[in-house]
Amino acid sequence: MPLKRAADILFTERMKINFKEWRDAIVSKPDDHLSGNIRCTAGQFQTVFFKMRPAIMLNGFSSHQLQLIQQVLRKNFRDLIYVCTFGEDETSEKRVVYSDTDEDKILLMKDVQEDLLKNREARVKSAIGIRHVIDLLSSERKLIVGHSCFLDIAQVYSKFVGPLPSSIKEFALSIHKIFPHIADTRHLMTVNQAVQKLMKQKSKSLSSAFSLLCPSSHSYPEKPSTLSPVRIEVGGDKTMSSCFISGAKHEAGYDAYMTGCVFAQLCTYLDIKFEQLSPQDNLATNNKLQKHINLLSPSWNSGTVLDLSSGMERPEPGYMRRYPAAVYDNIVLIWGFVSKVRPKEIKDCIRKVFGTGSVTSVFPIDSTAVLVQFNKSESVNDFLDLKAVLERTDSAISILHPLSTILEGGQTRAAKYDTYRDICSSSESKYLFADQAETVCATSKNQVPENVDDNLISDVQQSILDGTLLTSVNKGDGTKSGSKNKDADDITCQHILDALHNNRALFGNRMRSQ
Repeated sequence: MPLKRAADILFTERMKINFKEWRDAIVSKPDDHLSGNIRCTAGQFQTVFFKMRPAIMLNGFSSHQLQLIQQVLRKNFRDLIYVCTFGEDETSEKRVVYSDTDEDKILLMKDVQEDLLKNREARVKSAIGIRHVIDLLSSERKLIVGHSCFLDIAQVYSKFVGPLPSSIKEFALSIHKIFPHIADTRHLMTVNQAVQKLMKQKSKSLSSAFSLLCPSSHSYPEKPSTLSPVRIEVGGDKTMSSCFISGAKHEAGYDAYMTGCVFAQLCTYLDIKFEQLSPQDNLATNNKLQKHINLLSPSWNSGTVLDLSSGMERPEPGYMRRYPAAVYDNIVLIWGFVSKVRPKEIKDCIRKVFGTGSVTSVFPIDSTAVLVQFNKSESVNDFLDLKAVLERTDSAISILHPLSTILEGGQTRAAKYDTYRDICSSSESKYLFADQAETVCATSKNQVPENVDDNLISDVQQSILDGTLLTSVNKGDGTKSGSKNKDADDITCQHILDALHNNRALFGNRMRSQ
């Protein structure tokens, strides 16, 4: 390191003199090492022993000054060695150690390397405490209980086992080797008719199941109720008890408490009598529970359970679908919303064009994108074609059209479900889905097609002038992919004139200027 600044030159010369005086004093009078006086700023030099060798502890020096000290030692002193180690409180300790022979230097550096290795191992062990818990649960083959815990198990796997497998079957079999006994209380609620009757039309969330199955778990009744046949007692003072009464859901400790309470009550519905079990009995191998464990719901609306022992999915008993099944050929992806548009508004504006039963569901991805599922697969192409036509129509038609809520002045884009798959499988990662989609589509060879025949524009204009609303457009072969909408919600010329006269938009949509 070149010495250009006067301060560096003066510092290195002072260090050279101090180290020489200290080294000479050790050579002449080794027994007087600890009582020797080294000229330096108070406290910066502290005479000590390191590995039974005379040493100086360096205190209060900057990193730049320590680099200069190392340079001084390398250039001027063959018998002084700079050593950096870590103390008990993990703080680094810098020393200058006297070693008179080459053999002793090699032995000293070997000892230092061993100390550094032991320190690193200790730091690693102190940082993997939860990993010891995971290993212990696995080695003891303990029963793991969770509520709708598929993602929780996946999180544990990714953090303490390895990268998640590429297939759900491989993941299930790998987890089964680590945790051979996993009980999901959400699945247990579906295997008993009495519980199904209680949970009818109820949410299967943990807090909902806890409030229904354990209504008196915090009041410690004299006798268990019919809904909660197992009495749950929680030790602690009044402050702690009030915390359990309040129900701090989504806090890890309280969620674990609720899960345990729900599991205990569900076991009684499976005719498992805890008073007949001894402490030595393994609940995981109980015959009445055994056939209901290792079955996890992959998602809250899948209607299936994953058998961890085989890696296969099968229908979930007692499942009642709350939402229509996803039909990927009937789904359109729309992204790029600037303003906040609710799913109901999107559904209503599409239904005004394609009919009341045209849209089965709208799945919001985030504030910038949605998935719209049509009742018929043909409606997907009809919608994409009509959207492209309206965005090419430079007139009041595109502003007054019911789809203006989705168009947002040409800001939004749309594509089939395959594009959604490509966007999700991309290595790109953006916070908002619209940004993710634009990044992927910009680099993808399969750009979203938006070319429209100019003749289609005149078809839309003429349809409105005729007093009806065109819900389909001409295909390339001259045929039409749909027909005109004759429902009560059709836009007529009089509607357009009234809207322009009153300075308002049709169907409550805000007028947008071109």
